[in-house]
Amino acid sequence: MSSPNVTWHAGELTVADRRAALGFTGATVWLTGLPASGKSTIGAALEAQLVRSGRPALRLDGDNLRHGLNGDLGFSAEDRTENVRRTAHAAALLAEAGVVAIASLVSPFAADRDSARAVHERRGLAFFEIHIATSLEECERRDPKGLYARARKGELRGMTGVDDPYEPPSHPELTIIGGEPLEQAVERVLAALPN
Repeated sequence: MSSPNVTWHAGELTVADRRAALGFTGATVWLTGLPASGKSTIGAALEAQLVRSGRPALRLDGDNLRHGLNGDLGFSAEDRTENVRRTAHAAALLAEAGVVAIASLVSPFAADRDSARAVHERRGLAFFEIHIATSLEECERRDPKGLYARARKGELRGMTGVDDPYEPPSHPELTIIGGEPLEQAVERVLAALPN
């Protein structure tokens, strides 16, 4: 998808040029799972660990993006698809610049996550889909924002896992089981990333 009457303007640098100059390669880590599965918590800890070790990283949290870039989107299937599309392109720009982009979004539809991966593959960028596989029961028990409780009372429609579907990844690069210690989960993600 692109605007009409525009042409891609290639720069002088390749991904390999940036790696040679910076000493590391950018990538996108795509954390997907039910609401309250732990995506944001893992994403924040991963970002902090990377930056403290001297590697640039930026977290693209689903809720935070809805305060700006994706603030005009709701939660219909079409809006969820657009949310993922915009986030994928933002993440790819960061990854191309040598940053580890950490996208933590429910991103409930497999086709949308596949499209996000394709955005990266077309540009020769690493993309790691990580499934935060926390059970619905555990997510509802946590319910830090009270969304599950509201959905169960009928006050909130379109809640993923309640009255909207979640399609778990069939072949993620990594699966983190809900309840896995945070430090261990972050170390497993770090081990999967390229230098």
